[in-house]
Amino acid sequence: MTNIETTRYELPPEGITLLGYIVRRMHKTAWLASIPKLLSQEHTAKALEYLAMYTAASSTSYGSAYYQPKFNAIGDSVSEPDPATGAIVTARLDSRSPNYNISYDVVMPNGDTFQGSEEITGTTVGLRGLGMPAPSRFTFTSGEYTAELTGIVTSELALSLFGRTRIRAFGSLNFKDNSGYSGRLDLKREGNLTITINEQVARYSLTELPFPVAAWQPSGGSVAICG
Repeated sequence: MTNIETTRYELPPEGITLLGYIVRRMHKTAWLASIPKLLSQEHTAKALEYLAMYTAASSTSYGSAYYQPKFNAIGDSVSEPDPATGAIVTARLDSRSPNYNISYDVVMPNGDTFQGSEEITGTTVGLRGLGMPAPSRFTFTSGEYTAELTGIVTSELALSLFGRTRIRAFGSLNFKDNSGYSGRLDLKREGNLTITINEQVARYSLTELPFPVAAWQPSGGSVAICG
């Protein structure tokens, strides 16, 4: 596993828009790239686990909040390939009032698709920080295999008297596929998550990234930006 701060990639020094940030936040598609092989080997529960993991990872950020992205206009769309897999990730701003509604999709090189939408319902103020709850829906299709995920993921700005404000998240997702598997994902503020599928439990940490990150260089390197 590699422990790095992904927010330096998601919020690059040259600046980025909200949609650009979301696209880069979703550049973790190595999880999706592993699913076809798992399905071909009939490891369907593991495939669903990887899908749930990608959904949580692509919906969140963990690390320093370097700045607030620039807002997009309604109807704007941003696309950029994931440098690790070549998957094309697109995000669109569908509306801004009364809530921000954002839709996005991923097209993998083999034709698999991941689609989702989130509604940022406002900002909550609490002792732990500023929260932005986002009820969300997701679908994934790989050949005849399909899965659906729904839930609420809350992004949170954790304010600090010392050091930089940090981004984190918490929430849960329920999911099911067309093979009879179903389950739940629970994400805690510290980045730990639990995935339960048909009573089998797997645990991960979003602050330790068990997927390829060498395709981009977060410290002093360069990243090709398309669009």
